[in-house]
Amino acid sequence: MAALKFHWFLPTNGGDGRQVVGGGHGTPAGAAGRPASVAYLGQIARSAEQLGFEAALTPTGAWCEDAWISTAMLASVSERLKFLVAFRPGLTAPFLAAQMAGTFQNLSGGRLLLNVVTGGESHEQRMYGDFLDKDARYERCGEFLRIVRDLWSGKPVTFDGTHFQLSDAVLAQIPDPLPLVYFGGSSPAALDVAARHVDVYLTWGEPPVAVAAKVDRVRSLAAEQGRSLAFGLRVHTIARDTAEEAWAEADRLLAGISEEQIRKVQDGLRRSESEGQQRMLALNGGTKDGLEIHPNLWAGVGLVRGGAGTALVGSHQQVADLIEQYVEAGISEFVLSGYPHLEEAYRFGEGVLPELAARGLWHHPAPGRHTVAAVPFGTRVAS
Repeated sequence: MAALKFHWFLPTNGGDGRQVVGGGHGTPAGAAGRPASVAYLGQIARSAEQLGFEAALTPTGAWCEDAWISTAMLASVSERLKFLVAFRPGLTAPFLAAQMAGTFQNLSGGRLLLNVVTGGESHEQRMYGDFLDKDARYERCGEFLRIVRDLWSGKPVTFDGTHFQLSDAVLAQIPDPLPLVYFGGSSPAALDVAARHVDVYLTWGEPPVAVAAKVDRVRSLAAEQGRSLAFGLRVHTIARDTAEEAWAEADRLLAGISEEQIRKVQDGLRRSESEGQQRMLALNGGTKDGLEIHPNLWAGVGLVRGGAGTALVGSHQQVADLIEQYVEAGISEFVLSGYPHLEEAYRFGEGVLPELAARGLWHHPAPGRHTVAAVPFGTRVAS
């Protein structure tokens, strides 16, 4: 089995803090103590690459900073870390998106990954001038990805579809290597796009048995197209030396969430058109009770945050055990986050990743060079 890949998260959605920062899927971002500055996000990026994370996801939407611009700025203050840039295919012309990807990949030294987000909320899409319904957005997404991949071949592309038309389009900025395309969605239309066009299918952190069922479904659909995919899990993490410390932190986060916050955010999220979002809501039930929905899987984050709403909670060993359950379900990549993102990157990177390495499931993608230990000042060295 190939080594697992772990990615982190850049909190451009209103910043970072010691409490759950809400936002997403049409709900406004909550207040955060650490603004999303280049200086702070750069700290997270440099820490993530030092610890052994492969890439960092940067979200997209009206509630966060633009992912393309943010990551282009952060590429210059980091060295190895790749950027999983989320973007909405209906808001950028395919040729321009293919050109942007080529430029980013070539100028960054191959550090681009793409997270295609079709857009699950019509009212937010209309803010961008997009008035298609959900099924039409997925149809457009399929056309978009087909065109972009054809452009990356370097050959002239002529396309006459329902949503896009191109004539003799030739792309000069071919990305090298071609960036992997990540994609998530739970509706039948989304699964069809995944099966036909993407490299890595992402799903949110449901219990392993539910994740396994979804992986099997997408794998079967891809096989019908003569394709195979990798699978990733988007989830939060609260890992500590002991289970008691981890659950105490989950309780602290929960104590910082008011009943009024829950009511307001849940009301907004229930209007979401995203099937995946509705599955997240079903896991937490809109209440602070019964949030451990599977051993060491906690649904508290989703009370006030749209999108990924569950967290791996426990000792480093327990979190590693749960990760192994997801591996058995077909997952090979993990896109993680935690509050605050700087400190939680270290807790996972220095606690769980070494545990997984000892089990033969992970290795650092760029192990550092070790130097001879410094000799204390004044010490005589034998010659």
